[in-house]
Amino acid sequence: MHGSKFRRQANLPHAVVGVDCHDQDGQLVARQLAEETPVALAYNGTTFAVVMATPADLTDLALGFSLTEGIIAAPSEIENLDVVRHEDGVELRMWITSDRSDRLMARRRRLVGPTGCGLCGIESLADACPPVPSTTTDLSLTAEDISSAMHALTAAQDINRATRATHAAGLYQPCTGQLLLREDVGRHNALDKLAGAMAAEGVDGSSGALVLTSRVSIELVQKAAAIGIGILIAVSAPTALAVRTAIVSGMTLIGIARGSDFQIFSEPGRIR
Repeated sequence: MHGSKFRRQANLPHAVVGVDCHDQDGQLVARQLAEETPVALAYNGTTFAVVMATPADLTDLALGFSLTEGIIAAPSEIENLDVVRHEDGVELRMWITSDRSDRLMARRRRLVGPTGCGLCGIESLADACPPVPSTTTDLSLTAEDISSAMHALTAAQDINRATRATHAAGLYQPCTGQLLLREDVGRHNALDKLAGAMAAEGVDGSSGALVLTSRVSIELVQKAAAIGIGILIAVSAPTALAVRTAIVSGMTLIGIARGSDFQIFSEPGRIR
């Protein structure tokens, strides 16, 4: 779908908008801003969720969201996908297999009301923290690998370099130094886009380390576990619940990775 699995597809014309503003001296200056638009994810004719996202790499967002939210288990369960742009937003229209559609409709009927946390179709508090899959990887990292991963993440952020307003999620493979990366105004969206790009290219999550520009909440650990990530590195700190979830999953969670400094919150044996 994407050709070379490490080819960046930023779609900058959709992601960045030029505006005029005034600086601290009152001078008119040109500025680039990250675009943000409503993106509706619809399955078999019914809208399941609407997210505010950067309108780039939208097929990756559709596939990755579907996988990390458990709507599908494999890319082949999406039979058709159309990206439909409207004046007031974008629709990602997906048609999924009948068995997956039945499960999704049952989940949708359990929706108890709109929320601002992204927990669509959650019936009880216990459902907000479902069991996470166990993660396994033969990968081990050195301190130099972690520093290199963070440097590679910063260097590859085309949209953030232009706007200083987006998050990024990347899969770093230390054996080659290669990075597959996606960006978005939302940290969850960035990870979903990366998950979709990995699935489309057939990239196994255990083959590299997930690198994030954000703090680590439980949702990010859950999404990472869903795509087989064994090592997660983030520039900011995790929440306590995220650490407990990573421990249960067997995931190595590294936070506050800045320069040569970092802290390991779970499974330290993978760091040499």
